[in-house]
Amino acid sequence: MSLLRPAAVSVILRPMSTTDRLEKRAFSSTDPLRVGLIGSGLMGFEHIRNLALQDDLHFAALADPNPPSRKLGRKTAKHRIAEYEDASEMLDQESLDAVIIASPNFTHAAILDEVLDRPLHVLVEKPLCTTLEDCDRVVAACVDRPAITWVGMEYRYMPPVARLVAEIRGGFAGNLRMLAIREHRFPFLKKVDDWNRFNRNTGGTLVEKCCHFFDLMNLIVDREPLRVFASGAQDVNHLDETYGGETPDILDNAYVMVEYEGGVRALLDLCMFAEASRNEQEICATGDRGKIECFIPESLVVLGERKGRAMEEIPILVNKDALEAGFHHGATYYQQRAFADAIREGRSADVDVQAGRKAVAIGVAAHQSIETGNPVELSSLA
Repeated sequence: MSLLRPAAVSVILRPMSTTDRLEKRAFSSTDPLRVGLIGSGLMGFEHIRNLALQDDLHFAALADPNPPSRKLGRKTAKHRIAEYEDASEMLDQESLDAVIIASPNFTHAAILDEVLDRPLHVLVEKPLCTTLEDCDRVVAACVDRPAITWVGMEYRYMPPVARLVAEIRGGFAGNLRMLAIREHRFPFLKKVDDWNRFNRNTGGTLVEKCCHFFDLMNLIVDREPLRVFASGAQDVNHLDETYGGETPDILDNAYVMVEYEGGVRALLDLCMFAEASRNEQEICATGDRGKIECFIPESLVVLGERKGRAMEEIPILVNKDALEAGFHHGATYYQQRAFADAIREGRSADVDVQAGRKAVAIGVAAHQSIETGNPVELSSLA
């Protein structure tokens, strides 16, 4: 049985230390790393297009049980690749250096169970898994694992976001006190077998979609999250759709507040019926000295100092080919680049499985808070 088949239906890098060194086989400085892809739906399509821009990454093989998805992967690759219906067969038959997992959320746990037993570097798309139990099993499996296991949090790699993080790290805002992230966008797109219409497959909107933003909060605040309070609903989207007699149950809007050690607060404002928005993402970090704002797709960072109320607008350039190759403001290209560099340099993942688990935990807590109407202590989910 395929591991993919449904059961029911310029970024800041950590300084490298000796503990970051990973045992790995030696790679030639000229030979490209052979990469296999598991899942060639929308996100897989984006990875294929960006792999074509990387000189030292060679897209060698694809596994997907869905024939139209395999066809899309084949056409997008523009060169001959090995194709498999079953991920296990690809892993057994192909000589690969790394694998990218871009399959539906609910398949990640089973695929990782098999992949992590092999000497492969892994980039698994967000969310790491749809449940904390599965995340914990993956985290345990990665203890002392010599190869990289990297969680695909593309938003870290959007150049305007990376600049915002750099300005915070550089102290422009002073002591950070408040962080606000707004995503006002279009509804969820249709995906194979409509798997993304139900919480049981996605983990819920605040896990599936928003783990990106919770990861950004954790990165930017750089302290332990303590508690989560959320309010959200499904008010507009997908209410007139039915699949096998079921109506989708995914949230389309929410406010999520996260409190961190030291009193820093972060807020997510999500609306997925706001197509008529000037920017899809807006991030605002405010400290005791100033304020840093980031706007996407305008690709603009604004620095504002309290003293004198001085403001500076900084346009952030993004590789043109990377912009055209995906839907995440060039981030997939820059993340693949960082992934390849980490493999060759023997570094650990920028976004490790512990970070992936923390982002899922905030999403799970947010859903619990909406259901109960009460704050949720993250320690209760440990």
